[in-house]
Amino acid sequence: MTARMTRAAAIMVAMTALAAGLRAATGAQADEAPTGKPIQLALIEGMSGPFADAGAAVERNLRLGVERVNARGGVVLRDGAHPLELVTLDSKGSPEAALVQLRMAQDRHIGYVMQGNSSAVAAALESAVDRQATRDPQNRELFLNYSADDPALTNANCSFWHFRFDAHAGMRMDALADVIAADKSVKKVYLLNQDYSFGHDVSTLARAALAKDRPDVAIVGDEFHPIGRVKDFAPYIAKIRAAGADAVITGNWGNDLTLLVKAAREQGLDAKFYTFYGNSLGAPAALGDAGVKRVIAVAEWHPNVGGAASDAWYKAFRARYPAAKDDYPVLRMSMMVEMLAQAMTKAGTADPAAVARALEGLRFDNGFHPMWMRADDHQVIQPLYVMEMDKQATPGVRNDNEGSGYGFRTVLALPAEKTVPATVCQLKRP
Repeated sequence: MTARMTRAAAIMVAMTALAAGLRAATGAQADEAPTGKPIQLALIEGMSGPFADAGAAVERNLRLGVERVNARGGVVLRDGAHPLELVTLDSKGSPEAALVQLRMAQDRHIGYVMQGNSSAVAAALESAVDRQATRDPQNRELFLNYSADDPALTNANCSFWHFRFDAHAGMRMDALADVIAADKSVKKVYLLNQDYSFGHDVSTLARAALAKDRPDVAIVGDEFHPIGRVKDFAPYIAKIRAAGADAVITGNWGNDLTLLVKAAREQGLDAKFYTFYGNSLGAPAALGDAGVKRVIAVAEWHPNVGGAASDAWYKAFRARYPAAKDDYPVLRMSMMVEMLAQAMTKAGTADPAAVARALEGLRFDNGFHPMWMRADDHQVIQPLYVMEMDKQATPGVRNDNEGSGYGFRTVLALPAEKTVPATVCQLKRP
């Protein structure tokens, strides 16, 4: 048997086991190929440009979710079973280009739009989708947000047609603040963030959290840099060092985070990094030993959470994407597709308005990660984990990231009920 055949066989075995486990959890019957018209899901994301690697990672994770649903028979509606179909549209990371792609999706009558990499893009899409629902009720769509974390999207600017499946920036910061509060080695903090709405949110939230939980900590810098345009972060690292900071708080993601941590390693910066995405693409390998016990991240899940069900899910992901460079599982993206399929089945239709009502208050549990969609603001509520980087094979770090030899251990696990935020959202329901 060739290596290619062996790898394909392993993938099929893993996907079959995964589908069987999911059937057992949901009570679904034996697999039957869905024969109805495919239900299209439009992914509008930066598939080219400075954040293309992040866009590719999103596509992999969403495709896994689609494959999981289709492997157990698709979405069962009143007229039969339908497969899901992922349609990828390149926004180049630009709000303007994203709106062009949204119009293309609308012209094709695709009722579901997914995006997450950039809160600025998300804000533009949320507003446009909301207007479309009023302007053309026969061609409405839902906006499913897997990563855009600006709190306003489910607060002051909330929309009935928008659902967020990630913890927003305030929820993530609250979790990080719990760890910072206990870390008495932190005396001086430098805030460094991307210069757009999300980066400014992180700065504001960090200031508020430190004032509340660590008023003794001095903020020695609060700086913003152009998003996706900085090629060398060495000058920023020099400023951090000159300010005497022993910790950095950053919401940077994608290439902006990777380049930042590379510069920190190259300059030997002796500071902790409290990050939103320090476990993301390329970051652990970029830091190497310099990140051990110094990089802290927060997410809804990571491969070392532990437990048989969690381990099985990660094993299935790695079987589907065996290349080390593709080892970036984002649980919430796959779960978003699963929850959408559950809502469609509950509604008995793929009509966006009916599915939106079915999503409100919906609870989903894959056996190790319970989550529910709060009806008040369409903000998902789920567990959060704060994690610390260390070498693979040290206690709590069985799995590494992207073959780097470095992974993360849990330092704080918050059950879903401990992550519930306040909201000022006033939804206008049709």
